[in-house]
Amino acid sequence: MSDDDLDDLDNNTNRPRTAMSRRFRGYLPVVVDVECGGFNCVTDALLEIAAVTVNMDEQGLLYPDHSYFFRVEPFEGANIEAAALEFTGIKLNHPLRQAVKEDYALGEIFKGIRKALKSTGCKRAVLVGHNSSFDLGFLNAAINRCGIKRNPFHPFSSFDTATLAGLAYGQTVLAKACQAAGIDFDGREAHSARYDTEKTAELFCGIVNRWKEMGGWEEFED
Repeated sequence: MSDDDLDDLDNNTNRPRTAMSRRFRGYLPVVVDVECGGFNCVTDALLEIAAVTVNMDEQGLLYPDHSYFFRVEPFEGANIEAAALEFTGIKLNHPLRQAVKEDYALGEIFKGIRKALKSTGCKRAVLVGHNSSFDLGFLNAAINRCGIKRNPFHPFSSFDTATLAGLAYGQTVLAKACQAAGIDFDGREAHSARYDTEKTAELFCGIVNRWKEMGGWEEFED
């Protein structure tokens, strides 16, 4: 199924058109970061997921809007590499971890995204991530495991801030890209889904806004 086919499916909406809905052809950017038990989205556990919706102010500038974060229970039979836990610092047995099941985490996040879609007049979400194919792969795998039928995200398109930051700042590492963009970044907080998502959202909005201020995009009626 092509982008145009998905557009045809999503065009059956009476939502009011807004500047936000026009900015990305009716797609609402939603920044997502996951922390996992390895690199294989099919076999390895999803351990944390965070999402930040994006909105637009009266000047046409993007800003991070609502944030969502959940620690996730590994699905039955999931693989978890010790090296992944060491890298992320996640302690699965910590008494304050308060993890939830995958379907609950996704359900709550998708509920917030659908509210954002309605308020902005957008038809579908598009994932924004730092090395976005990784996050989209784990998100789609979790959606399939949970049998979720109404996925608000585009199934294969995404915005990659590693690529965008490489273009804008010559940096592809999140911490260095944020530093180049003038965004505070605490390396001690890195590799938490919540922290990385919030910083990626700041970075994405900053790059898009900088492009607008340089004359790269003007709102128009289509």
